[in-house]
Amino acid sequence: MKRLFFLAAIMFLFGAGSGLAEGNNLLLDDFEISVSGGPEGTVDFGSGNGSTVEVTQATEIKNTGNQSLKVTYDAVSGGYIYVARGAGLDAKNAQWTVKPADVKWEDYSAISFYVYGTDSKAKIAFDIKDSGGEIWRFITDDDFKGWKKVVVSFDKFLVRDDWQPDGADKNGQIDFPIKVFQFEPLPGSKGTLYFDTVELVRK
Repeated sequence: MKRLFFLAAIMFLFGAGSGLAEGNNLLLDDFEISVSGGPEGTVDFGSGNGSTVEVTQATEIKNTGNQSLKVTYDAVSGGYIYVARGAGLDAKNAQWTVKPADVKWEDYSAISFYVYGTDSKAKIAFDIKDSGGEIWRFITDDDFKGWKKVVVSFDKFLVRDDWQPDGADKNGQIDFPIKVFQFEPLPGSKGTLYFDTVELVRK
């Protein structure tokens, strides 16, 4: 009996460390990192055409764990911002807690994340990049205060029609595995947002 209990405990600890989340969802990212940018960075972020962004970790406002990802931004008309994590990014240490190739994508129907809103009325784009390099977009609104879980089923993403990276296959279908997600506060807004606990939602 003690042996069975010991084995069960080991299996639980192994599962906890392998990216399993509550309800058998799969934890992709919880931002428990020392946040940095640049080629050696842990987050791939930047801005242009007049927009600005600063990305740090925050311990005072968090959904799970010890910290969240804090994004302070000014998104102006004609400008752009990106805050990304995943595989194949310019910031080589921006990987998720699991590798995209190790995920059984057919077991999941949606991706979710938590965002801490301030009721700023800002629009926030949540993008994913598929294995063909094509970028897909979902837009949500900061029309609440405090933490909110945003769940996006894969069929709710739309092909991003304003820009695609060079070399994207542009075939109009999500090709798994997904390799990257990114947040982008859209032009016409300014403030601070917090993100945490990005998961795949099991079917």
